[in-house]
Amino acid sequence: MRSREEVLSPKLLVPPLVDERRRFQRIHLQVPLFIRGKDAHGEQFVELAKTLDISGLGAFITSPRQLPIGGIVTLTIPAPSITASALVPAGMPPIQARVKRQQEAGDVHLVGVEFLKPIG
Repeated sequence: MRSREEVLSPKLLVPPLVDERRRFQRIHLQVPLFIRGKDAHGEQFVELAKTLDISGLGAFITSPRQLPIGGIVTLTIPAPSITASALVPAGMPPIQARVKRQQEAGDVHLVGVEFLKPIG
């Protein structure tokens, strides 16, 4: 018969999930932003997008365009209005990021990017 502690705290025999090994915690936060760069067809663009989650090293974002893996994009968070919450400081500089992965989801692309310079 097992003790109560063994039942409540069984030892894991499976390796930890990828998220458990991350250097920075992901925050599930939707923030509107502008994404600028070259799409998969080599055309320059600026589009409105949003984050789905973000960390100090990267983000998972929506994009209306297909982006090339390994391509560089610039992310700019619009300055919040005076009445908006102060989650993002006014005048935050643009963030350069490299496209690491991508998948289609209906009429948008879900894109994982890694910041060239960590934030925070």
